[in-house]
Amino acid sequence: MNTTLILITGLTFYFLIYRSYGRYLERSVVNSGENETPAHRLCDNVDFIPANKYVLFGHHFASIAGAAPIVGPVIAMVWGWLPGLLWIWFGNIFIGAVHDYLSLMSSVRYDGHSVQWIAGRVMRKRTGYLFSLFVFFVLILVVAAFGSIIGKIFVKEAAVPSTYVLKIGAALVLGLLMYRLRVNFWVSTAVGITMLAAAVVLGKAFPVHAGYQTWMAVFFVYIIVAASIPVNILLQPRDYLNAWLLIAGLVAGGAAVVLAFRPMVLPAFTSFSAPAIDGRPTPFWPVIPLIIACGSLSGFHAMVASGTTSKQLSRETDGLFVGYGSMLTEGFLSTLVIVCMGAFAYDVLPPETVKALKTSSPDFAAGYMAAIKSAGGPVGIFSRSYAEATHSVLGLPRDFMILASMWVASFAMTTLDTTNRLARYTFVEILAPMRHRLPSLYRLLANRWTASAVPAATGIALAWTGAWTVIWPAFGGANQMLASIAMMTVAAWAMREQKTRGWNILVPALFLWLTVTLATLWFIVKVVPGFMARSPVQAYVLGAMTLTMLVLNLVLIYDFFRPEKAGG
Repeated sequence: MNTTLILITGLTFYFLIYRSYGRYLERSVVNSGENETPAHRLCDNVDFIPANKYVLFGHHFASIAGAAPIVGPVIAMVWGWLPGLLWIWFGNIFIGAVHDYLSLMSSVRYDGHSVQWIAGRVMRKRTGYLFSLFVFFVLILVVAAFGSIIGKIFVKEAAVPSTYVLKIGAALVLGLLMYRLRVNFWVSTAVGITMLAAAVVLGKAFPVHAGYQTWMAVFFVYIIVAASIPVNILLQPRDYLNAWLLIAGLVAGGAAVVLAFRPMVLPAFTSFSAPAIDGRPTPFWPVIPLIIACGSLSGFHAMVASGTTSKQLSRETDGLFVGYGSMLTEGFLSTLVIVCMGAFAYDVLPPETVKALKTSSPDFAAGYMAAIKSAGGPVGIFSRSYAEATHSVLGLPRDFMILASMWVASFAMTTLDTTNRLARYTFVEILAPMRHRLPSLYRLLANRWTASAVPAATGIALAWTGAWTVIWPAFGGANQMLASIAMMTVAAWAMREQKTRGWNILVPALFLWLTVTLATLWFIVKVVPGFMARSPVQAYVLGAMTLTMLVLNLVLIYDFFRPEKAGG
């Protein structure tokens, strides 16, 4: 099979599903209408602010996208390119996009409350509170992990931080044009894109050099400010520019692979149990959602949809484009990653490595992970493959791989500060029982600056010391556990509040719950003991964390089927 056929099939599939299944959900489950949204009804010019749907699409997509849509598919090709592609397409369409869209719209119907708050309403109060504690912990891990990732990128590629600083300046100007001066939307967009291009050029010309811990200190201040100021000052315009950066990359890469007519040279299938995790045989099912996360489905998306996006949705009818459409776009990005890798990876690897890989499928699986590492990791080998595709087909310079690397830096930074904002919301929800008992302390801690500083300080401290790496290997499981919890929540909302049959939501939700639960059990039994000899502390932390997730998931499934004590 060649690149052109795969990419066109994917695009056609996504378009038809959006127009049919997406519209069905909008009409039959959500029943979108002209109801006044929280962005208008509760407008406070800080968090609740109506946004143009294209700007909001950019903010939402930039927040949910990061390194995962690239890293996951690259690693999953150890099973061959076909199993991962099918998981992306079907998981994306029937679980991921449904999960994202309904998380957004259920939040809109509940005044912009989070999906964990909704769980407390449609199931039991304890479900929502336990869910909030778990989410807060995971969000701190995201701050720590992405802070460390970006810090290393900023140290290694000095042009990236200078470009990003200039892009922040461009975003502030764009926000001023759009929201203060009320300049025509498309004129403002043209000015913003011009400033974005200038930021990339000037960033390469004037790199900024600083140490890792210096960047950690900068990030600490930055994410507190970014999480506390009104969203239309920085987040909305910055993420809108990020969306254009991605669109440019998707158009160039998509055009290259469509026009290439190149065959997929990597094997379509290698083995059901390939060495994907820690060098040990890893079964494709149920472990695949721990490897391919955001490109197919992700619990973090529900946090974004019900945390920031629902507070900015101007009209209910914009929800399908923003929520469902963003997930399909991310699925297309992961599809492009697989196609670029499948057709061009051999072109960027040393001849001796290629020769060693061109053997039987099991031998390919054994050598594939080492080949990725030698090429600079998943992001490195994808960037090289992407650059080779755009160079050989479109004649763009190989230095164009910088654009692919910029995706990772830009979207990881967006994820970082959006996560801290979500952590602020979650922290305030956790403090709710204190509101009437200790009002003075509640006002102090729930203040948006204080509530932003708590997760920022904790997350950056973990990134500063490097301790976050102890629990990072279990984060993929935590993220997918969030997805299963959120999917069960929106299924309960659709069936109990929207009065729909909801089997098309419940069945995928139960399948995801079963898959993630079995994957977590496999992780505890097969992977955690392997860490014991190397790091007993790491093994105990991983075991405790995954066991906690299992308990939470079991409580959830009980509360889903026994919701008679649900809170109002």
